[in-house]
Amino acid sequence: MLKIGLPSGSLQESTLDLFAKAGYRIRTSARSYTPSIDDPELEGLFLRAQEIAPYVERGVLDVGLTGIDWILENDADIVEICELRYSKTTTRPAHWVIAVPEDSPVQSLQDLQDRRIATELVNTTRKYLLERGVEAEVEYSWGSTEAKVRVPGLVDAIAELTETGSSLRANKLRIVETMFRTTTRFIANRQAWNNPWKREKAQNISTLLIGAFQAEDKVGLKMNVPRNNLDAVVQHLPALNNPTISNLLDGDWVAIEVVVDEQVVRDIIPRLKKAGAEGIIEYPLNKVIY
Repeated sequence: MLKIGLPSGSLQESTLDLFAKAGYRIRTSARSYTPSIDDPELEGLFLRAQEIAPYVERGVLDVGLTGIDWILENDADIVEICELRYSKTTTRPAHWVIAVPEDSPVQSLQDLQDRRIATELVNTTRKYLLERGVEAEVEYSWGSTEAKVRVPGLVDAIAELTETGSSLRANKLRIVETMFRTTTRFIANRQAWNNPWKREKAQNISTLLIGAFQAEDKVGLKMNVPRNNLDAVVQHLPALNNPTISNLLDGDWVAIEVVVDEQVVRDIIPRLKKAGAEGIIEYPLNKVIY
């Protein structure tokens, strides 16, 4: 049995979607921390992302998914299996930033000397400031961090996680400094990693998760092409590698199959048709394994 920690809260839905594309069906209930997984070799537990790295380090969990920010914050001694660049709403990395009200006199990191900063990421923020010669009072925020900096006398700045910046703009905050970007990591307990069965199981899961993530923005295309139009069609295909070309029963035709970025499909399909392709089929992908 491999015990796996899954992030609850903002990352839960995107994590379950990724596992579904990787081939794992995980069923949850509102009142349970233990999901049902359709793999009898997996035992899951939902925890806050902030808690997963310490539990993996201690061996309560064999593996887990959490952000590199919480690994750093807890100074967790773990094995990083792979990086998965997704966040709660996008496939772009999120960033930890230091922000102040739009009308704040603070213009640079150095202006935060002897000021008060609220954040969930206390240790990492304090270390970041000290490494740059800034001594500030960094206090833990139990929530509503963006609102605190708007109340006079509470704090002068916040260190907060942002994906698109929309929440900061909505709260009339501006970014003074971007500290670092954070992405989800699949991690393992060191003792579990030294267990051959658990390592292989974790590596297999990693392969499937990476494959599912790499398929996020790609689709497959199939089409039939007259052989004498093959060169004209192929030049319009930005293939993952080279397109697969198969002979058809009719020797004057070939079939082409290729993986392309979804964002370019709407542009290239009309060009493919114009170049002579017929029977063009676009289909979604669950996994792309390099």
